[in-house]
Amino acid sequence: MLKRLLFVLALVVFAASSSAKDLPDFTQLVEKQGTAVVNISTTQMVHGNMVLQQIPGLSEDDALFDFFRRFQPPQKGPREPREHKSTSLGSGFIISADGYILTNAHVVDGADEVTVRLIDKQEFKAKVIGTDRRTDVALLKIEASGLPKVTIGNPEQLKVGEWVAAIGSPFGFENSVTAGIVSAKRRALPQESYVPFIQTDAAINPGNSGGPLFNLKGEVVGVNSQIYSRSGGNMGLAFSIPIDVAMEVANQLKTGGKVSRGWLGVVIQELNKDLADSFGLSKPSGALVANVEKNSPADKAGMEVGDVVQIFDGKTVESSSDLPRLVGSTKAGKKVLVQVWRKGAAKELTLTVGEAPVEKAAQSMHGSGKSGKPSTNRLGLALSEPNEAQRKELKITHGLLVDDIDGQAARVGIQRGDVIIALNDKDVKTLEQFNQLLAQYKPGSRFALLIRRGANSLFVPLKME
Repeated sequence: MLKRLLFVLALVVFAASSSAKDLPDFTQLVEKQGTAVVNISTTQMVHGNMVLQQIPGLSEDDALFDFFRRFQPPQKGPREPREHKSTSLGSGFIISADGYILTNAHVVDGADEVTVRLIDKQEFKAKVIGTDRRTDVALLKIEASGLPKVTIGNPEQLKVGEWVAAIGSPFGFENSVTAGIVSAKRRALPQESYVPFIQTDAAINPGNSGGPLFNLKGEVVGVNSQIYSRSGGNMGLAFSIPIDVAMEVANQLKTGGKVSRGWLGVVIQELNKDLADSFGLSKPSGALVANVEKNSPADKAGMEVGDVVQIFDGKTVESSSDLPRLVGSTKAGKKVLVQVWRKGAAKELTLTVGEAPVEKAAQSMHGSGKSGKPSTNRLGLALSEPNEAQRKELKITHGLLVDDIDGQAARVGIQRGDVIIALNDKDVKTLEQFNQLLAQYKPGSRFALLIRRGANSLFVPLKME
């Protein structure tokens, strides 16, 4: 009996020791690289805010003050004249021994004063060399030398499931270390088309923004930027900017003070299986062109609405999120070969990449009215032909207004006020022509409608029922 008990205890000890060996040890990483992680505090003179002052126990020096300030509803009525000093906290890391520091653009956005605090408690006033809101990257400079710096890694070598660690100042708690795994790579987020984010489940909270994400080799592979949260705290969904993207932006900010990006002048959308079938593709890969801006580089090269961009400058476009990143990282003026799928066959285009213009606010489509009696078709669409004034207001030369929706049209997301511009590669000009085009499709056939919605265009896949 005693021998059996000792044997069981030995197994337990062996299993525990084996499990401990399998878990990663971050101690050396923190010792070697943690000294290059800094705390960033900013101050900004802002108008008084009674909404925040009414939150019990929340002072203006609290790290949560700035967090709630970002998400409060806009004030109504006259603003208070009183000004006060607002402070916020973030993280960053030293990339060169002479004092260049990477952080997030939103950490220093609007700041009147930026202070960098090292792990040894030294404090420096930092100069903002430049910021880039599209990637949420900022480059700072402090007057110092001989500083510890991080080792830059290669995020392309990261594997999903690999261990990673984050160091930062969540809620002001300096040099806090958290760990997790890479949950996904090349994650596309809304309005963030230039960044293929690294998703991780490491605990990231307000104040971690701008801090480094390390692999087990102690190399920085990302800049912690965003979290998905319903509470404001960690929920295991954090997103980091790949360090190669951040360093490219930092180098441009350092040399020129701004970021220059390539530009095609197209609106694209993701391909799903139904759309791929509609365009005769064997799989849903590539970027579907939904709109081509007049006189843009794409227009001059002969790119058309309905083209599917498959290869850009020798690089495969697997999904629509790949194309903005590839184009944006291409130098303006460079001639590139682009392979598109058009009307059932591959076609090569040569285009000269332009420089991305200053972003314009998207225009909204206001009430379009009706012209004539709506006609209901087999898709559940009540359509009408716009008059000249409506076409001018909508900035279209052809198309049909969607006056009402039902059935399949409603299920696929078509909305009142949309304009049907084309059916697959055929421009839609009149109700009669559109119904004739529909009559060519037998039950079970797949096709796509090009929809104009406000300033944007998108293809919507349908199946004839």
